[in-house]
Amino acid sequence: MAILQDFYIKGESMSEKLAIYAGSFDLLTTGHLWMIEQGACLFDRLLVSIGTNPNKQCMFSLEDRLKMLKQSTKQFPHVTIESFPFQYLITYAGTKNAQFLLRGIRSQKDYEAEREMRNINGDFNENITTIFLIPPRKLVEVSSSMVKGLIGPQGWQDVVKNYLPEPVFEFLIRSQGGQS
Repeated sequence: MAILQDFYIKGESMSEKLAIYAGSFDLLTTGHLWMIEQGACLFDRLLVSIGTNPNKQCMFSLEDRLKMLKQSTKQFPHVTIESFPFQYLITYAGTKNAQFLLRGIRSQKDYEAEREMRNINGDFNENITTIFLIPPRKLVEVSSSMVKGLIGPQGWQDVVKNYLPEPVFEFLIRSQGGQS
């Protein structure tokens, strides 16, 4: 509550709390969906945005990732899906008048990287607050990279299905030609 109290004290309008949760979402996992659900509860509006990470080779096109996100989040009325290619997240957040960035931390390595990024973002725009969430134990190891690494061996569908929202799993099966 201290963060929100500070926000009130600064005299900022709290009529609508807008947060951005950004990532490459290639593949959208149950861990991502947990973050989106929490963000939908915490904020008046949550903008889930696909950014461009030049260090990542994506399995799916931007259009496909947008479709999967929209299908997987349609139960959240105050969640909007967008993309922001080739732009810094903090700059994009400023153009959207977002007050918060929502980020997940699964490990000490994540914490270090996110802390550094939060500090750099603060240099660019000190009016946007980063909120960190730690997922429940059952989701801590779930990542897009981990799920991609499970695809291929016989019976992979039975394993991978546990880590993906249903629309994403169905899209993945179709993209793989239903192969096991």
